[in-house]
Amino acid sequence: MKVKTILTGIFVILLVTVTGCSTGNTDTCYVPKPYDLDIMYDEDQPQPPVVTPGTASTQDRTGKAPSDAIILFDGRDLSQWLDSDGNPAKWKVENGYMEVVTGTGQIHTKQNFGSCQLHIDWATPAEVSGEGQGRGNSGVFLMNQYEVQVLDSYNNKTYPPGMAASVYSQSPPLVNASRAPGEWQTYDIIFRRPIFKGGKIAKPAIVTVFHNGILVQDHFEIMGTTAFKEVPKYEAHPDRMPISLQDHRNPTRFRNIWIRELSDME
Repeated sequence: MKVKTILTGIFVILLVTVTGCSTGNTDTCYVPKPYDLDIMYDEDQPQPPVVTPGTASTQDRTGKAPSDAIILFDGRDLSQWLDSDGNPAKWKVENGYMEVVTGTGQIHTKQNFGSCQLHIDWATPAEVSGEGQGRGNSGVFLMNQYEVQVLDSYNNKTYPPGMAASVYSQSPPLVNASRAPGEWQTYDIIFRRPIFKGGKIAKPAIVTVFHNGILVQDHFEIMGTTAFKEVPKYEAHPDRMPISLQDHRNPTRFRNIWIRELSDME
């Protein structure tokens, strides 16, 4: 085999790896590297293909957490959550879910976490209002730094790394696995915290995400703290920090939140 052929094959493998593109589907994939702000926020970039998730057994079933999980929200109260000032969270709790009370701000867990497995159910409003980023917008922040986007992405065009299940402004989902507005959706997130040494990043954070049971982020290396229209970068922070949920002034709902702590892989 010629050297040129070998090098071409290596390049294709690298392209698939860093872009998250599926082999044989490069005509619809989104290329996030090199990091280009104009491309990142371009709604005309190719959209991830739509995949219809499997049918949920029932929309009102919250399921049961694993025996070693820490329950962060059981549908009854916000005793495990605080607002950004450290006061009791002011979001609404009813019918087994919590709902963003717009304007009350982001909330975060009382406990701090590092590497973890996180499960969360969420639903955007059944009555559609707005479009793009103004439709059911919220977010799940790991270590209060790294956002997995929550958005109504059902027949709702926006820039790919800003849609549901994206690592916001960094990595679009491999596919759009969104359910219809008002329906309950699930995230199962495997997160490995970043490692800092001497105040500098030694090993970036890594995240894998399943949206409604479908793999949408596959061992993605997070490029830094979530930022809007800025190139992400790392800044040293503690090894354990809260999980937080965003108030983006959309009445998004959450339920059945639990977490399992994982050992670090240094």
